[in-house]
Amino acid sequence: MANLTPVRAVHVSKREEEYLEAMYILHRNKGVIRVKDIAKIMKVKPPSVVDALKKLAEKGLVEYEKYDRILLTEEGKRIAEETYSKHVFLTKFFVDILGIPPEIAEHDACQFEHYVSEITVKRMKEFAKFIQEQCPYVLKQFLKEKLEE
Repeated sequence: MANLTPVRAVHVSKREEEYLEAMYILHRNKGVIRVKDIAKIMKVKPPSVVDALKKLAEKGLVEYEKYDRILLTEEGKRIAEETYSKHVFLTKFFVDILGIPPEIAEHDACQFEHYVSEITVKRMKEFAKFIQEQCPYVLKQFLKEKLEE
């Protein structure tokens, strides 16, 4: 008989999500993930990246061997894409709906993305769509007032 025990998701810390997201972006933009590039994005020294990669490899989220290529596993890629998608949406929401300056929105999204639940993001998306479609004048007026502050 097949084992019907559900697969338990690996616990990933905020910092580990940041590493996975950085690797995802590097792979998307450059096609290759290198320790020195991760270190630059994360603002850490290469040995710190190597330590993080070893931990992520132990959790089955990356394939990493010293002096070899670095790859996200399917699960690592899924987590990275989810985190990146939240980041992009939150930045856009903060700018387009709340009128937050882009540089602040970017920073806040980077923090918020690691703690917000999927249901909250889903509702925020629904709210953004609703307000943009049903109340565009009110949104425009709100944003105008915020830009004048």
